[in-house]
Amino acid sequence: MRTNNLNISFLAFLLALLASCSSGKKEYTYHQDQGEIFATGYHIKYAFSRSLKEEIVAEFNRFNLSLNPFMDNSIITKINRNEHVKPDSLFIKVFRKSMEVSRRSGGKFDITASPLINAWGFGFQNMDSITPQIIDSLKMFVGFEKISMNEDGEIIKTDPRVTLNTSAIAKGYACDVIADLLERYGVENYMVEIGGEITANGVNDKGECWRIGVDKPIDDPLGMQHELQVILSLCNKAMATSGNYRNYYVKDGKKYAHTIDPHTGYPSQQDILGATVIADDCMTADAYATAFMAMGMERSKEVAKELPGLYYYFIYEKPDSTFGIEYSDNFEQFFTH
Repeated sequence: MRTNNLNISFLAFLLALLASCSSGKKEYTYHQDQGEIFATGYHIKYAFSRSLKEEIVAEFNRFNLSLNPFMDNSIITKINRNEHVKPDSLFIKVFRKSMEVSRRSGGKFDITASPLINAWGFGFQNMDSITPQIIDSLKMFVGFEKISMNEDGEIIKTDPRVTLNTSAIAKGYACDVIADLLERYGVENYMVEIGGEITANGVNDKGECWRIGVDKPIDDPLGMQHELQVILSLCNKAMATSGNYRNYYVKDGKKYAHTIDPHTGYPSQQDILGATVIADDCMTADAYATAFMAMGMERSKEVAKELPGLYYYFIYEKPDSTFGIEYSDNFEQFFTH
């Protein structure tokens, strides 16, 4: 009789456990949060038992206080004002990755180049007022070799006029930071998108890898026109695109992307109009997508071979003014319809 009671009790326990697991799965629904950061929009979709919007906003605020150059009390702003400040872990990680990409790209990626970028203006609107004298004066305090980090994590400048702007890498790193936050809560299926840079893990609400569209290069300064070049399938990867969603300009009948060459101080006249990079983390993808735009296709392909786990998809202009495509080995795994 006691054995029967034990069997009944064990059976009841199993049924209760199964019911608990079943109801637990039903609690996990896909939430979608959106807002604005770094003067651009973000969209985050994830499967969890509740919204994590409050925690996400708090993490964005922490990120802003470190790396937003337009916030008066951020760490990067204080460094730009030459104030004594101890960088936090967010700043240090971005700085070290920036220096790594600068060295690998031969200085074509440079977080000190914002004075040159600002001088030309958005979409090169100040092009007619730029003179060689202006460029030469600005180049005196532009160059990644003019900054370093000492053993205490403090930034050392060879010229106090050097300023830092990590916008070419910060959005990608912010995607990774939010992804880390979600994973700390046990979220396995998510997609974090900030201004076109993306970190994706697991599957979407249809049980498929996340589908991401890449825009064609369009001469549209207002960014109102969108036509997809390709749709990519992203699972447990990060992706960043540079150039094609920032448009191009036409000079002497040839198309150029809106990219400044930190070496010359002038618009980069390279063959790549759009660079999409897929990597294990979005900070790396973001930085190299920017670097490749200024490096040109042949040099970019050489550097990419030295980076395991990094894939590229380049859009360029052919001699007949049509668009050409070139992508790395095994990039086909990301194609979908």
